[in-house]
Amino acid sequence: MHTAVTVFSSIQVGPYTLPNRIALAPLTRNRAGQGNVPQALNVEYYAQRSGAGLIITEATQVSPQGVGYPATPGIHSAEQVAGWRRVTDTVHAKGGHIFLQLWHVGRISHPALQPDGALPVAPSALKPAGQAITYEGPKDFVTPRALELAELPGIVEQYRSGAQNALAAGFDGVEIHGANGYLLDQFLRDGSNQRTDAYGGSIENRARLMLEVTGAVCSVWGANRVGIRLSPLQPFNDMRDSNPEATFSYAVEQLNRFGLAYLHVTEMGKDAPGAAGPAFDLGKLRRIWKGVYMTNGGYDLARANAALAKGEADMVAFGVLFLANPDLPLRFARGAPLNTPDQATFYGGNAQGYTDYPFMGAL
Repeated sequence: MHTAVTVFSSIQVGPYTLPNRIALAPLTRNRAGQGNVPQALNVEYYAQRSGAGLIITEATQVSPQGVGYPATPGIHSAEQVAGWRRVTDTVHAKGGHIFLQLWHVGRISHPALQPDGALPVAPSALKPAGQAITYEGPKDFVTPRALELAELPGIVEQYRSGAQNALAAGFDGVEIHGANGYLLDQFLRDGSNQRTDAYGGSIENRARLMLEVTGAVCSVWGANRVGIRLSPLQPFNDMRDSNPEATFSYAVEQLNRFGLAYLHVTEMGKDAPGAAGPAFDLGKLRRIWKGVYMTNGGYDLARANAALAKGEADMVAFGVLFLANPDLPLRFARGAPLNTPDQATFYGGNAQGYTDYPFMGAL
């Protein structure tokens, strides 16, 4: 008899057999230490959540230029590598698997966060609507500096270097952050990319940087230990595209060539159709993709199991639920009540609302 796939079914992701299909979504929590170095508090946070089939870390900048928020971790200094090594060692000691998310924010930064007060970089000099979060509080975004053609190999190199450092830090793999209005997404979507060179104009050109970065990261890790995250409907960070269905269908078709560990598609923005361009059915990307497909977007256990049973996804990443329930897989398995998330402590601060959510046994 055929048994329905559920979140508790094991799955092969690259070289790893994961015990369940529950991923910890990449969640920015703004609690890195001095020098953007992961600290003891971060070690505890990830260790608590090592029951996930796969932990995907918070977005982690590949260079000082990639920084866009206070107290976010990096993967470009020896101290950061050592800090992350303490995280990976602890997660592995608990039997967990952990991928690092590689991040460059592009224009979603501010001179107050950039080396020497420089302008943030972007595909085009287009100022996004909204405000940057800085150590001095919110400040209006500035008009970024458009990257010169000659600088783009250096951008690819930042990701390659970040990937090498993640390998040195003991991760099981990496996820390329190609979503949510950050640098690779800025190149991909025509609302933020008005270049007229080989990296702008046609969809093929706009996808070029993402594909080059993917190739570079795969050259370090092997493609079967690399994932990528996309957000086709996400308007966050003032993003839009004139034809997201064509843009993202092409990107996914091209990413198929690598044989990646997984494709991670966030459904964020689905509830505001048209905000980021003409809406389309994300199921199309699922059908194009030839590997493990991970979805994310406010799922609960029932919705996750339904999506897996119908073949709409192979894994589901949980954000807020996992943030508030360090033992989420166990709670799901036992049908236990869930802790209530405290939104006031999502970003920044200390252990409160970070590592002090009760475990099931401590209720």
